[in-house]
Amino acid sequence: MDNSLVARVATNPDYQRLKATRSRFGWLLTLAMFVVYYGFIVLIAFKKDVLAARIGTGVMTWGIPIGFGVIIFTLLITAIYVRRANSEFDALSEKIKAEVLK
Repeated sequence: MDNSLVARVATNPDYQRLKATRSRFGWLLTLAMFVVYYGFIVLIAFKKDVLAARIGTGVMTWGIPIGFGVIIFTLLITAIYVRRANSEFDALSEKIKAEVLK
C-alpha cells in the first residue's frame, strides 16, 4: 500500500473521529455484555436458589427465562452495533475514502 495514502488516512480528522467513536462504542457494548454474562455466571455460582425457584406452580424455574434473556440481550446489542455500523460508521468511512482518494 502506498505510504502517502496511509498517511493521508491516518491524519484525516474524520478518520480520527471514526476510530475514537467506533472504539468507544465497541467497548461500551463489550462492558454491557460482560456485566450481563458474568452477572448471570455469578448468579449461578452464588445464588442457585434464585435460579432454581419455580415460576408459579409449573415446573419452569427462573433460570430458563433469565438464560434466554442473556441470549436475547446478546442478539440485541449485536443488532444495535450492526445498525450503527451500517449507517453512521459506513457513511463516515465512505466520506473518508472519498476525501483521501481525491
